[in-house]
Amino acid sequence: MQVRNTANRFGAVSIGFHWLVAAAVFGLFGLGFWMVDLSYYDDWYRTAPDIHRSVGLLLLMVMMLRLAWRIVNPVPKPLSNHSRLEVLAAHGAHLMLYVLVFVAMVSGYLISTADGSSISVFDWFEVPSVTGQIKGMEDTAGLVHYWSTWALVVLAGLHGLAAVKHHLVDRDDTLRRMLGTGPPQQ
Repeated sequence: MQVRNTANRFGAVSIGFHWLVAAAVFGLFGLGFWMVDLSYYDDWYRTAPDIHRSVGLLLLMVMMLRLAWRIVNPVPKPLSNHSRLEVLAAHGAHLMLYVLVFVAMVSGYLISTADGSSISVFDWFEVPSVTGQIKGMEDTAGLVHYWSTWALVVLAGLHGLAAVKHHLVDRDDTLRRMLGTGPPQQ
């Protein structure tokens, strides 16, 4: 498998970014969904949010690299059997997925730094607050984070269902291209 994308197929870097981000997004959503109901006396009360914040900030870095990679390495052209509407819908969905990931991560960062404190990423390094203390910011950022993450997982789920539809109903290479088993490299 080639490292870079070709006109017909995704390369190893794009495929790696795609599946790493997908796993992180769904993992973070599951962890966040679970941890909001923890009580002060639960063993995971402090640990789960620390993991959630650390993985979220690492995901932010991965997403910035992914965006840079996408800019310098264009995606394959649409398959010939895709209608113009399907192509436009796919482009719109991908754009919204990127926007929602960044909105979710920035709002999560703002929740955690609203009191002016920094975030420790697995005790490897600290990410400082860029806002200082802003009264009530955690509430506003919390609402944005809540709704953007729900929108993100719903849209990502629809994105996955569309890929399965292309694979099972249309019997085209849409899914195979992101699995690295699509048409030959050119």
